[in-house]
Amino acid sequence: MSEKGFAEHFVDDGSNFAMEKPAILIVDMLNDFCKEGGSMVLKEGEEIYGSIANLIAEGRKHGCPIIYINDCHRAGKYDKEFEKRAPHCIDGTWGAEVIEELTPLEEDYCIKKRRFSGFFQTDLDLVLRELGVKTVVVTGVVTNICVRSTCHDAFFLGYQVVVPEDCVRATGPREQESTLWDIETHFGAVTTSDKVIAKL
Repeated sequence: MSEKGFAEHFVDDGSNFAMEKPAILIVDMLNDFCKEGGSMVLKEGEEIYGSIANLIAEGRKHGCPIIYINDCHRAGKYDKEFEKRAPHCIDGTWGAEVIEELTPLEEDYCIKKRRFSGFFQTDLDLVLRELGVKTVVVTGVVTNICVRSTCHDAFFLGYQVVVPEDCVRATGPREQESTLWDIETHFGAVTTSDKVIAKL
């Protein structure tokens, strides 16, 4: 019998996951990251608008909490993150707003964050626990930065993590493939939005 490699895992067709008490998280689908004129635009982000919108609509039909996790920084204040990235998503500006294609409803939740993970120094974990959530379906941009960091922390905190690959985009194809591999082998399930909807 050949020795298994470090990342050896069970590979299926993306159907091997449960959806116990799910919430849908939308990470950083903001003008500064997604729209022309934004400060750090990932053009490929527009490829996932439709898939995320459809997932949100189906989630609402089934009573799933819809939680927007939005990068948001103070105007004119020092922010450690800006030592690595250009200033972006300044509170109160167009750039920090959710794109119009995915506009939150009044009953949705909006969580502001100043670091890559939606959990770091925010009340996201508290909100999820108050709602009785067990599974987080993580969507948005960027797969290899804020989506990945949020998935890591969700796993560390005991949530089941599900990532529909047609609802996330990375800084490039290599980063998308590598990050989804890492999530699948160590942090959660990688699937498609259709398979998530079928299990709602």
